[in-house]
Amino acid sequence: APRSCTTPPDGQVSNGSPQPHTGHRGPHAILSGVGSSFMIIIRIGTCLLDTECSINYNEDMRKTVIVPNEYYHILNRGNNKQLIFLDERDCVRFLFLLLYFQSNTSLYNLGRFVTHYVRHSVFNITEEVLKDVIRNRTVELVNFTLMSNHFHITVKEIKENGIANYMQRVLNAYTKYFNTKYKKSGHLFQGPYKAVHVSNNRQLLHLSAYIHRNPREIPQWKNREHTYPWSSYQDYVRENRWGKLLEQDIILSQFLNKKEYDDFVRSSTAKELKDNLDDSCFID
Repeated sequence: APRSCTTPPDGQVSNGSPQPHTGHRGPHAILSGVGSSFMIIIRIGTCLLDTECSINYNEDMRKTVIVPNEYYHILNRGNNKQLIFLDERDCVRFLFLLLYFQSNTSLYNLGRFVTHYVRHSVFNITEEVLKDVIRNRTVELVNFTLMSNHFHITVKEIKENGIANYMQRVLNAYTKYFNTKYKKSGHLFQGPYKAVHVSNNRQLLHLSAYIHRNPREIPQWKNREHTYPWSSYQDYVRENRWGKLLEQDIILSQFLNKKEYDDFVRSSTAKELKDNLDDSCFID
C-alpha cells in the first residue's frame, strides 16, 4: 500500500455509537485538576518559522493555561493550507521529531535516522539514547496523526513549559528542514499552534477517536485507517511500534482489550465527536 500523507481536508465520519468499558480505571483518577473549573482556551502567541530564525513565543499573549500533569490537544496546519508533507521522508522526519524531542536529549545528523527508517521501518536509535529520552522527557506523547497539510497530537505536560519547549523544537526543526529541502523561506505553518486543554475523560477518549479517524477521508485509506503508517492508530490496535515513547495506558486501560478500543473508534459518529469536542479541535 502507498505510504502517503496525501489527503483532502477533514471530513465527516459515520457509524454507530460507542460506549467505552467502564470497569477499568480511567483518567478521572489520574488527571490532576481536570474538571469543570477549567476552560478550553486556544493558545495565542507569535512564532517566526523561517530558515534563519527560531520560533518566538510571546508569553504575554498566551491564553491557554498549560500546567504539568494535564493533557492537551495540539494541532496546526500549513500556511494558507499548503502541504507540509510532500513525500515519505517528510512524514518520517516529523514523526522522528515528535517521538524523540519529548526530552531535551541532543541528537545530531537526523537524516541518517530518517534514511534508516525509510529502508527498514525502524529508527536506529541506541538503547542508551532511548532510555535517556524516556527518563528526561518533558512531555508525554499519547497519540498522533499526520495529514498532508496538518497534524494532530495529544500530549501531557510533564515539566513546566514542557509543551512550549517541545513544540518550539519540533516546529522550528521541521521548518528549517522543509525550507532547506524545497528551497523555500518564510512561514511553513499557519501561525502558532493551537493548544486545547482536555477537560475531562470523555473528551480525552473522543479526542483519541477523532485523531485516529482522520485518515478515513483519504480514498486509499478509508476503512483502513488502522493501517495508516503516519498515525498511532495501528499502535493502539496492533503492536506498539514505539514502546514507552508512546504513552497509551491512559486510553487503553479503559478498555477490556485492543479490539474493544478499535470498535470504539470505528463506531464513533461525526455528531458524537462534535458534541464531545470543542470546535477548536477541528481543522477547517
